[in-house]
Amino acid sequence: MRSDDVKTGIDKAPSRSLLRADGLTDDDMKKPFIGIANSWNNVVPGHIHLDKIVDAVVEGIEEAGGKAFVFGVPAVCDGIAMGHEGMRYSLVSRETISDCCEIMCQAHRFDGWVGVSNCDKVTPGMLMAAGRMNIPVVMVTGGAMEVGTHDGQSLDLQSVFEAIGMYKTGNADEEFVKTIECAACPGQGSCSGLFTANTMACLTEVLGLSLTGCATCLAVDERKLEIARESGRRIVQLVKNDTKARDIVKMESIRNAIRVDMAIGGSTNTALHIPAIARDFGYRISLDLFDEISRQIPHITSLRPGGPYSIKDLDEAGGIPAVLNIIKDKIEDADSINGVRIKEIAESAKVLNGKVLRNQSNPFHEQGGIAILKGNIAPKGSVIKQSAVSEKMMKFTGTAKVFDSEAEAIEAISSGKVVSGNVVIIRYEGPKGAPGMPEMLSPTSMIMGMGLGDSVALITDGRFSGATRGGAIGHVSPEAFEKGPIAALCDGDVIDIDIPARSINVRLTDEEIATRLNDVKVRDRNPTGVLKKYRDLVIDGAEGAYLE
Repeated sequence: MRSDDVKTGIDKAPSRSLLRADGLTDDDMKKPFIGIANSWNNVVPGHIHLDKIVDAVVEGIEEAGGKAFVFGVPAVCDGIAMGHEGMRYSLVSRETISDCCEIMCQAHRFDGWVGVSNCDKVTPGMLMAAGRMNIPVVMVTGGAMEVGTHDGQSLDLQSVFEAIGMYKTGNADEEFVKTIECAACPGQGSCSGLFTANTMACLTEVLGLSLTGCATCLAVDERKLEIARESGRRIVQLVKNDTKARDIVKMESIRNAIRVDMAIGGSTNTALHIPAIARDFGYRISLDLFDEISRQIPHITSLRPGGPYSIKDLDEAGGIPAVLNIIKDKIEDADSINGVRIKEIAESAKVLNGKVLRNQSNPFHEQGGIAILKGNIAPKGSVIKQSAVSEKMMKFTGTAKVFDSEAEAIEAISSGKVVSGNVVIIRYEGPKGAPGMPEMLSPTSMIMGMGLGDSVALITDGRFSGATRGGAIGHVSPEAFEKGPIAALCDGDVIDIDIPARSINVRLTDEEIATRLNDVKVRDRNPTGVLKKYRDLVIDGAEGAYLE
């Protein structure tokens, strides 16, 4: 076992002495050493209960004859970080989390590890570490929170952002906003819609790295602790069988994850995370694969932000196994930590609610949730959650209103300077330009809340929250900081967006764009600290904003 490097032989007496200071006995030295990456904190609602889940994982490990070691990793709440300088650190944290897991597991020679995660960058960061280290691993995602309610209406974090838009247009007062604020997020768990955290939990289950049912089991569900205990027992068995992460996750697994992503209408952030995860598992994928699969897989459920249903509804309809059952003719067989192959899980699953999960002949949309748009604004690609776009916005022509930061755009939108027929351009918010490629739920939600969702589009080299809906196109590559064409756009330019045709273009010739770019003075925010390090290493959004 790897842990023999710190516990076996006369030469390891010093490290054994330190382990004895931790309370280990001679019997403990004979057991598999299992690390637990614990992202608990009392800042992030999706993580405030993870200490209890970790305790259950420890119980399972000890029941199965292992020795558990718990270490902490950071977690950022994107909702709290949204709309200010702190959001520049969110995507950056994905790499930090991945590095923390690798450092602790490799330095202490754990034989296997369990990632206890929940929110947006933590799950992908842990998955990246899993591929990079290639030792036995089990993921436990913490589950979604309950849906908020007010006057019989379902609420979530998105509702609060959109209430602000209503307030800005005089359609709601401050008391209404406070009422929604207090009701939308009722307790522990990740936000209740199919935003990034829950999307990544679902895809982790499809990748085969969490137990069946883990992804959609709510944070308050008593089943969650049993899943955690069984995960602890399972990791010890994987270590004994020497079943490593790359034995489970193959290219077939990655394609299956994208298929399910399209079927459920997941967050656009998967177009950053899945390519980055794939790299650390030894595979290279492009945005073209997302678009190819999107054309093959129908959108079979309609969860928030684009539809009426929540993760709880998906769970009660049969969860991810039921999704796999509906598209079983499209998926490839692959392994899982369950000891049961993905095709077996799909075949044995049942759809328990045909309204929430429709069959392929009667989908909510004929194509998958995400579309990849290319054109002279985004030669390397851009991403939109087409399942959350109204029919009126599937083809749209408008005039550009250009802003060099999110803050400038928010001020213009809130003061009424953005009107029907505009295309809001927010640039210098990409991986290098921001740096950190911040999410922009505030401007998109404001547009929706102000009643402009069917008449205003938004294009950015930054990215969006999984809670974003409407004509919001992100991840434009190349980004403005690297003198991508988005840097050449000016107020009044005519922009054509055609989602069915997968195109995004400005009515300028290549020569006109090149001439303008020659005159562009790139906006440099002169970052320091971790943001400067990130800028020096990160590649563009079309390749997952991966650090090279």
